[in-house]
Amino acid sequence: QVQVAESGGGSVPPGGSLRLSCQVSERTVSTKCVGWFRQGPEIEREGVATIRRVVGAPFIADSVKGRFTIAQDNVKNRVYLQMNNLKPEDTAIYFCAASLTDADCYTGLTRVDRGLYSVWGLGTQVTVSS
Repeated sequence: QVQVAESGGGSVPPGGSLRLSCQVSERTVSTKCVGWFRQGPEIEREGVATIRRVVGAPFIADSVKGRFTIAQDNVKNRVYLQMNNLKPEDTAIYFCAASLTDADCYTGLTRVDRGLYSVWGLGTQVTVSS
């Protein structure tokens, strides 16, 4: 059974950086896409980034493009979300989620498709404030 778990959240001032880590319980071929989503008191759950595991192809949501990047370490079975130039609007719980099929990773991300991204972690809090 595939499981994911997030870590790396915290509190930072505006303009700061954080790197979140998603630990995946299975090897790369077992998780076709791994995405990052966020949800806060003032925002509905939205996708921020995803990566197609086998080829390492990244997809970044327009709302965070230029500030966030996604990468993977296949040896450690981890997917990272590097967040730079953080803004108060980025405050949210950040979730890692994995897909088990070869569907459209990017479309599933933008639509927050829980059918595609079927395995979710419990989330890690990111707070951006001065």
